[in-house]
Amino acid sequence: MTTGHGTAAAPDRDQTRRLPLSSSVGAVQRCRDFSRQALLDWHWLAVDGAEWPDEEQVAVFEDVLLMVSELVTNACLHAPGGPRELRLRWDTVRLRVEVSDASPVPPELRPFADPGQPGGHGLRVVDRLARAWGSRPEDGGKSVWLEVSSPLGHPV
Repeated sequence: MTTGHGTAAAPDRDQTRRLPLSSSVGAVQRCRDFSRQALLDWHWLAVDGAEWPDEEQVAVFEDVLLMVSELVTNACLHAPGGPRELRLRWDTVRLRVEVSDASPVPPELRPFADPGQPGGHGLRVVDRLARAWGSRPEDGGKSVWLEVSSPLGHPV
């Protein structure tokens, strides 16, 4: 597995990766692994002459994986058949994550849940960590999306 050491080649200006999903079984881990590899390929942990990536880069990298988990988990719990597809789009300035499913019902930010109780916190996490998020109708269901700014300080 790449750790981001060394000088990275510049990625194309706009890249999209898609992961089709056919059920909820194992979907969260598959989507996290897929997203992790995409971010590594896109040099999100790139270093500029330093031995290790910057703390902010690592934090945003981990935040993205957490938010992917939350969107996929919501699709597993609330949409018939679970998530249909994970899409990642990186344009060197921002990352857009989309999870599509068969439910036309848009997600709602619930009132604050009891922190000691499981459930009801996922969209709160996304709301705090993402630059923006929302949903849009798609093929009889919806796509829930979020955007995150580049952790690199400038386009690669």
